[in-house]
Amino acid sequence: MTAPQVVPYGSWKSPITSDLIVAATVSLDQVVLDGEDVYWVEGRPWEEGRNVIVKRTPDGRVSDVTAAPFNARTRVHEYGGGSYTVVDGVVYFAHFNDQRLYCQGPGEAPVPLSPQAELRFADAAIDRRRHRLVCVREDHRAGGREAVNTLVHLALAGNHPGIEVVTGNDFYSSPCLSPDGKHLAWLTWNHPNMPWDGTELWVGEFNVSGGVKKRRKKVAGGPEESLFQPQWSPDGILYFVSDRSGWWNLYRWRDGQVEAVCPRQAEFGRPQWLFSYSTYAFASADQIFCTFTEQGAWRLATLDTRKGTLEVLDCPYTEINYLRASADKVVFIGGSPTEALAVVRYDLASRRFEVLRRSSDQAVDPGYLSVPRAIEFPTEGGKTAHAFFYPPVNRDFVAPDREKPPLVVRSHGGPTSATSSTLKLDVQFWTSRGIAVLDVNYGGSTGYGRAYRQRLDGAWGLVDVDDCVNGAKYLVGGGEVDGGRLAVRGGSAGGYTTLCALTFRDLFRAGASYYGVSDLEALTKETHKFESRYLDRLVGPYPQRRDLYRERSPIHFTERLSCPVILFQGLEDKVVLPNQAEMMVDALRAKGLPVAYVPFEGEQHGFRRAANIKRALDSELYFYSRIFGFGLADPVEPVPIENLPPA
Repeated sequence: MTAPQVVPYGSWKSPITSDLIVAATVSLDQVVLDGEDVYWVEGRPWEEGRNVIVKRTPDGRVSDVTAAPFNARTRVHEYGGGSYTVVDGVVYFAHFNDQRLYCQGPGEAPVPLSPQAELRFADAAIDRRRHRLVCVREDHRAGGREAVNTLVHLALAGNHPGIEVVTGNDFYSSPCLSPDGKHLAWLTWNHPNMPWDGTELWVGEFNVSGGVKKRRKKVAGGPEESLFQPQWSPDGILYFVSDRSGWWNLYRWRDGQVEAVCPRQAEFGRPQWLFSYSTYAFASADQIFCTFTEQGAWRLATLDTRKGTLEVLDCPYTEINYLRASADKVVFIGGSPTEALAVVRYDLASRRFEVLRRSSDQAVDPGYLSVPRAIEFPTEGGKTAHAFFYPPVNRDFVAPDREKPPLVVRSHGGPTSATSSTLKLDVQFWTSRGIAVLDVNYGGSTGYGRAYRQRLDGAWGLVDVDDCVNGAKYLVGGGEVDGGRLAVRGGSAGGYTTLCALTFRDLFRAGASYYGVSDLEALTKETHKFESRYLDRLVGPYPQRRDLYRERSPIHFTERLSCPVILFQGLEDKVVLPNQAEMMVDALRAKGLPVAYVPFEGEQHGFRRAANIKRALDSELYFYSRIFGFGLADPVEPVPIENLPPA
């Protein structure tokens, strides 16, 4: 075996190229079981980011259900999720281009169920007894006024805007019917809460007209209790996840009383950024398969509903979502530090795992993969924060003696979200070139209990920034990275944290903001309904605390910026409008700081097209190489950097 070459960090040649990432990778989500068939959604960058419903039959045949140009993606809450459901081989889905609901039988062309109007649909449940769908509808027909969210029903054939079933609140999700078809359960919440702040679980009995206006009861919830995934057991008991104990745990409503099923200092729930997340499912009335997270790692378990006993299974996956179950199998999206996300089936009889579809078919030699180390580090107020550290790894190279690697600190979006340790090729893109990565679960992240999540209340732009800064300092102090070559990057809310860290702190020497927020006041005025009051809790009520919005907006303090920044932006983004990036670019340009701006036509909040994903990765790498002064092993298309002194 050839001895590794001595080459400076950042200049290592890597097989994990941007071309490999976009050519070989799909996004996977929204698992659905229909009898013995398994369905999921693939997001395909090489098809302009089209979301395709895919079906796998018991004999192993895999086929596309929705052909081009159909794109199974809803824009409810802008983030979507819950874009389709299946019953007896018939698929009902929302098409992105017109947001209409469609019905597609086996071997047939899609037929619209809703009219061409300013209506959006998501999170559908099948009402077999009444031959209809019950789903969330977001009505934009009023134009400039705030959209109206309701639960509606639509016949399984026809062309109708939907008949309202439940109305009156700002938001709804998770409609589910009892096994006998007599009752409907749902979640609801109102401004200024987000679903991870405070929600309510209601149950109603259907009347003869199919509505639930009478005999309704609030089962659980309130402004300080977050609920998640209500689901009826096969014997008609309503289960749900609540954080009333400080942790998202399983509960059930039985004989008019709410009781804990399995108390544990672990999270059995997730923040509902998307519809149709699932962390548990029934194999039978007596057995639940569930997933929960402790210290950033998800685990698979089986729960005896009679005894309340939890058996943790020997499972190789540390990221698990969209879990579904039947009497003989469990199917979920899973990944680990050495395996990218995949659709996985667990056979109950053999207790064996089988991969049905990988998000990437390209096998990467383990010699090029960095396995993360979960770390805890001290931060402000005597507290501890969490992150995953990825040291540089490449079997073909080592760095010169005493050289320490550059570090890229990643700040996840949300901010009420979390990063995981599952294999991400866009992280290995950096580490295999000799650049260390710190993926931070700053205060406010999920997976560590409600108290950790609430650290960010009233402190967005402070706590998250402190934790990213202190995580980098922790690694510098331990001698693991170069304190003179620190960069910070993030998308959306992570982009805001990035811009705050570059503006209000003096540690990082470069940064990359992906569709990040630079002006909180503009964001709260311009963003969509779902997040229009999000900042009330994270910053303060607006306009009463307008002072805080200005104090924490990097755009008003560009005189404090002193390092280069590259910004990426989708020009059709309705969550963080393009003017947020453009204002920052103008300010950096006027100050004479090195700045690069890469806008993308046709992209929304997050990039889905192969060419744009490739361009963003290559541009960020090129930018760091010019700022930190390392050569690149392979040529990449340069990105124009204004105000950059000659090399």
